[in-house]
Amino acid sequence: MTSVNINRATASSLDPRAMKATSIKTTADPSSEREPAALHITATSSNPRMFTLPWERPLATWPRDLLANLPRGISRHVVRFVHVGDDVYAMKEITQRVAEREYELLRKLQKLELPTVNPIAVVTGRHTREGEPLEAMLVTQHLKFSLPYRALFARNLRPDTAERLIDALAVLLVRLHLAGFYWGDVSLSNVLFLRDADAFSAFLVDAETGDLHASLTDGQREYDIDLARTNIIGELMDLDSGNLLAGEVDEVGVGNRLVDRYHSLWSALTDVDSFDPDEMWKIERRVNRLNDLGFDVDELEMKTEEDGNRVLVRPRVVDAGYASRKLLRLTGLDVQENQARRLLNDLDAYRASTWRQGEDLEIVATDWMREVFEPTVRMIPPEYRSQIEPAQFFHEVLTHRWLMAEKAGHDVPMAEAVQSYISESLPEYRLDSEDMKTINEEADAGVVDDEMSWQDAHAQAGQSKQTARNQIDKDANGHEEGGHDAANSGTADQTSVGGQTGAGTQKDRDRAGEEVPSQPAFEDENGGRGSLRSVYAPGSLDAAADEDDQDDAVWASS
Repeated sequence: MTSVNINRATASSLDPRAMKATSIKTTADPSSEREPAALHITATSSNPRMFTLPWERPLATWPRDLLANLPRGISRHVVRFVHVGDDVYAMKEITQRVAEREYELLRKLQKLELPTVNPIAVVTGRHTREGEPLEAMLVTQHLKFSLPYRALFARNLRPDTAERLIDALAVLLVRLHLAGFYWGDVSLSNVLFLRDADAFSAFLVDAETGDLHASLTDGQREYDIDLARTNIIGELMDLDSGNLLAGEVDEVGVGNRLVDRYHSLWSALTDVDSFDPDEMWKIERRVNRLNDLGFDVDELEMKTEEDGNRVLVRPRVVDAGYASRKLLRLTGLDVQENQARRLLNDLDAYRASTWRQGEDLEIVATDWMREVFEPTVRMIPPEYRSQIEPAQFFHEVLTHRWLMAEKAGHDVPMAEAVQSYISESLPEYRLDSEDMKTINEEADAGVVDDEMSWQDAHAQAGQSKQTARNQIDKDANGHEEGGHDAANSGTADQTSVGGQTGAGTQKDRDRAGEEVPSQPAFEDENGGRGSLRSVYAPGSLDAAADEDDQDDAVWASS
């Protein structure tokens, strides 16, 4: 790849307009996989402050004043949240080849409008001041208000939290599979969660082992599902050993729930309906059912059987976000799907209570924003504005207000409900500093040396597990402290042996490529089948538009 070499001292004196360039067209360089001799930054957008970061230092040693104190999930690699101007970026140290591939894949998933973290840059050619090479860095945008699953369980949540997380993960997995994305390492650890009214929304955060295809075989999908079930059961058992899981939660049952929820949603989105020609009203019923699930149907495929007596119908183009798109059009609010449904319901209630059913909904929505929504969310205390989304705050205030009214036997003013919610319920959003410390220590303990042999990794994991057991034995009250370590060591054991769980053995990959016959009436030109390429096969994403790379800004410094 052709790059522009800019000395650090020179970079600061450049015309600011040049530093704001958003793209530089480059050509492929056969030697691009070799370690660059100088710092090389490929980014989706320009941010001159990227040059001021201490790239010559290992990420684990970066100054504390650069770091954002946010909970991190367990990872095989060193990960830190870093302040870059007004933004917060997640930095991950990995090998150059993996960093470049994951960056490319995340960009393509983003263009498909799938729920993933935003890729910002890939940084290669890092060296210490002494000239020793350092690993490359993948940079993504921090997903504001999101939390890893362990941070969620560190709070006092409802007993059904595990099931609600699984439901969100099932929706994410279905959406990714519909787009032809084979994940290869599905787990709670590789997902970030946003509160979405009474549910959660899941976002893919780790795509190292993924691959993008035109479509997936049934074997590929089932492999992802089976791997997800296994990983989830293990992760929940880790939580249980750390006393973070409600006693009534059945870990195996929750893992099985993912399988059931996935198949139910996949069936609703892809099954073929068959009915008589005079039953065309069933098409509208099918579309309404998908709308209720939060999906828009942009295209239907309809065929008749050879005798013409039956009509076959299947959705072909299905997009998530039915309610959120409607709310965005009416109010400009960009929120999660279930939050959008709740806000739309309140908008309808406002419209009815003000006797304005006959007015244009856009005009009513403008007044609702000014008179109801905005005054409510302005009451969020400053110290909580980085903890809870405005739409989530509004939803929870509505729920709190309803409970207050039910108890009092009469309506409760909105301002009174807000004050009550702030004093009684909002403090639950604050993550205790000790919990934050424990979560991040566990995340760091899961880091694996990429150069470590399988035997050494296995021995290290076993030693960590024994240390945790010893600590529990020594601690008379030690369920919490020892439990956290035990939970972490179990996860480290699961993820570190063999380097990456998603790659699997050759037998696993063969199994993933098994073909299961599908509906013959709707086979694609390739029969809806394909082989599972190696998750690190070079050029496996080349089928996507190469011009995507032209959107990148490429910087380099000597």
